[in-house]
Amino acid sequence: MTPAAVLRGLKPDWLSDPQVWRTEILAGLVVGLALIPEAISFSIIAGVDPAIGLFASFTMAVVISVVGGRRAMISAATGAVALVIAPLNREHGLGYLIAAVILAGVFQVVLGALGVAKLMRFVPRSVMVGFVNALAILIFMAQVPEMHDVPWAVYPLIIGGLALMVFFPKVTRVIPAPLVSIVILTVITVAAGIAVPTVGDKGDLPSSLPVPGLPDVPFTLDTLTTIAPYAFAMALVGLMESLMTAKLVDDITDTHSSKTRESIGQGIANIVTGFFGGMGGCAMIGQTMINVKVSGARTRLSTFLAGSFLMVLCIVFGPVVSDIPMAALVAVMVMVSFATFDWHSIAPKTLRRMPAGEIAVMVITVIVVVATHNLAIGVVVGTVTAMVIFARRVARLADVTAVTDPDGSAVVYSVNGELFFASSNDLVGRFDYAGDPQRVVIDLSAAHIWDASSVAALDAIETKYAQRGKTVEIIGLNDSSAHLHGKLSGELTSH
Repeated sequence: MTPAAVLRGLKPDWLSDPQVWRTEILAGLVVGLALIPEAISFSIIAGVDPAIGLFASFTMAVVISVVGGRRAMISAATGAVALVIAPLNREHGLGYLIAAVILAGVFQVVLGALGVAKLMRFVPRSVMVGFVNALAILIFMAQVPEMHDVPWAVYPLIIGGLALMVFFPKVTRVIPAPLVSIVILTVITVAAGIAVPTVGDKGDLPSSLPVPGLPDVPFTLDTLTTIAPYAFAMALVGLMESLMTAKLVDDITDTHSSKTRESIGQGIANIVTGFFGGMGGCAMIGQTMINVKVSGARTRLSTFLAGSFLMVLCIVFGPVVSDIPMAALVAVMVMVSFATFDWHSIAPKTLRRMPAGEIAVMVITVIVVVATHNLAIGVVVGTVTAMVIFARRVARLADVTAVTDPDGSAVVYSVNGELFFASSNDLVGRFDYAGDPQRVVIDLSAAHIWDASSVAALDAIETKYAQRGKTVEIIGLNDSSAHLHGKLSGELTSH
């Protein structure tokens, strides 16, 4: 095989597909436009200059397109990260913020290498649905300020933008409807001289590329202890949102992604972003939905171009971009909110069939996320709630039945179910210590011992019988249960 043939074999199929190129390029342009006001808004939350947020969005998107584990996912400056590091910037200044971003990236690389992404398997589907629905609500709520106390012309522009995005795809899908909506509304407002809030009103756009450098902080232990708590919190929040977004995109595209690579990639992207003076970030769910669900992007090219277009638009076409009415971008995000929400999850037919516990977990996840404006907190609370409900449900399945020998010389207790901390607590009270004969057999053939609590409960049962001069024989242990029982029995209480 010739070298040229080898190279052709290594080249992805989409590189030679013009339709895919067109989709990816246009999707990247739409996302690049949508990133500008978002990045500026998050910069304001963090208390830094708008250029700091825009630089972060540029470097995060470009770097993660190469090192990330989930194709077509968009990473940039985010509100969750801004909220975490804002207090550090207020108290110690921009230099400490940049240093914290770099350290957060290091934490993420370490956590990714340690396999933190594997914890995603413990996130139940009900939490995922609640996460998606809460996200949709937050995306919509973020647009409400742009619709409050504004000129009346904003409202027909938003309605017109929504109408374009609903009906234009019926004409053609060659050009993304959000891009068409943004262009047409911008032309209308500029040509008619309509005075409405624009992207330029959010802040000045940068006029040059970011330059690499070290953070302006003393390299001392005191600096490290100051930034470490903020950096670790940022690392956890960033990984949580990124991994949840990756899982969501996996479901939408019916493809698999490497969560470990994504975790490490997020860290690398934040390290690079910090050295280029950005405020750091993570996966952006709203912009990812624009890219994947609305625009149909599926490759790393759209992610790379989103960051590249962002800088080109700011530096080369800054005056034009500044004239884009915020109403156009609000309409895009409202459409994203509508498309993101899992309407099937709240349909009466679904709710009638869904177990009450699953519905409760979904609702709790939504409430916590909306109340705290923090997706990570909502996911943790929802997952813990689901685990508690599951533990209670499984604990009820543990059952004990007793059969006494005809001659009354022995009694056999058959234990059926899973024995762990929730079920074993009630196990001790299921035996008749005073009324049973001298010989007691506990048959665990249909049970499994999972933890020390269960071993301690069996020890307590044996002790109670021993105090009455009766003997206990435990039979039927499977291999793993026998190993755990043999290792811990008699060692869990002081004598």
